Amino acid sequence: MLSDVNIGELSRLTGLPVKTIRYYSDVGLVPEAERSRANYRRYDHGALVRLEFVRTLRELGLDIATIRRVLDNGVDLASVAAAHAEAIGVQIRVLRLRRAALRAVARRDPSPSELERMTRITQASADERRRIVEEFFDTVFADLPASEEATKFAGMMRSATPDLPDDPTDEQVDAWIELASLLRAPDFRARLREMSRRSLDSSAPPRSVPTEMSDISWFTDHVAAAMDRGVTPEDPAAAEVVSEVTGRWAAAFDRADDPAYRAELIDGLELAVDPRAERYWQLMAVINGWPPVPTTTHRWSWFLSALKAHS
Repeated sequence: MLSDVNIGELSRLTGLPVKTIRYYSDVGLVPEAERSRANYRRYDHGALVRLEFVRTLRELGLDIATIRRVLDNGVDLASVAAAHAEAIGVQIRVLRLRRAALRAVARRDPSPSELERMTRITQASADERRRIVEEFFDTVFADLPASEEATKFAGMMRSATPDLPDDPTDEQVDAWIELASLLRAPDFRARLREMSRRSLDSSAPPRSVPTEMSDISWFTDHVAAAMDRGVTPEDPAAAEVVSEVTGRWAAAFDRADDPAYRAELIDGLELAVDPRAERYWQLMAVINGWPPVPTTTHRWSWFLSALKAHS
C-alpha cells in the first residue's frame, strides 16, 4: 500500500506531468489526501488508483465533466462507455468519408465547383442521400402513364436503391460520389425518363429486344465471339451476325426480320445503349455489396453500329 507521497513522487510513479496532476486535483478529479505543514499536496494509494483511472478515461477520449460524473455521482461507466463508443464510431465514419473524398480529389484533380459538389456529397447524411435518390426517381417517373404496370415498375426501381453502409469502404464512397453526380445529370435523367415512357406507353412501338437473361446472354456471347475475331461493324462478316440476332429476336415477337423491324430496333437501341445506364447498376452493386455487374455496353454499341451498316 502506497504511503503518502508528494506530487513530484506521484508524477514519477504515473509518468504524468506535475502540471496535469495539479490540474486534476484543482478540478476535483484526484483530490489530495492532505496538505503538509509547508502546504504541499500529499497523495495516498487511493489517489494513485483514482489518477490511473482518470488517465485511462482521458486516453479513451472522455471529457473532464463526464469523468467527474462517473467518479462522484455514480454514473454507470458502462453506459458512458457505450455512448462514447457510438460517438467515436460516428467520428470514424465521418473521417473515412473525408479520407475517401480526399483520395478522390487526388485522383481526379477536380475544378473548384466539382470539389465543392464532391464535398457536399460525401458529407451528406443518410437522410440527405435518400432525398437525392428519391428526387432522381421523382424526375424519371414524372411522365409515366397512370397504370398498374407503371406503378409496379416505379415501385420496383425505388426498392433497388443505393444504401451506403455506416462503415463504408473507400470503394463504396467513391461509388457513391460518382453515382450522386450521375443521378443529378439532367441529360441522364431525360434519357431514363424516355426509356421508361417508351417501355410502359401502350402507344409506343412494341418491344423489339427480348429481356430474358438467356436471350441476353446468348446475344452478348454471340457478339463477343465476332469482336474477338476482329470483326468490325462495317465488315461483311458482321452482316451475318446481325441477321442471326435480328432473326432470332424477330421470331421471339412473331415479327418478320424486315426493314420496319430493323428500323424499330435501331430506334430503340439508340435510346437504350448508354454506358451510364450500365454504370448506374455497377455503382449500385458496389455500394450495396451486390455481385459485380459485367460491362456489356461495348457489345451493344458494336451491334448497333453493325445493324446500321447492314440494314
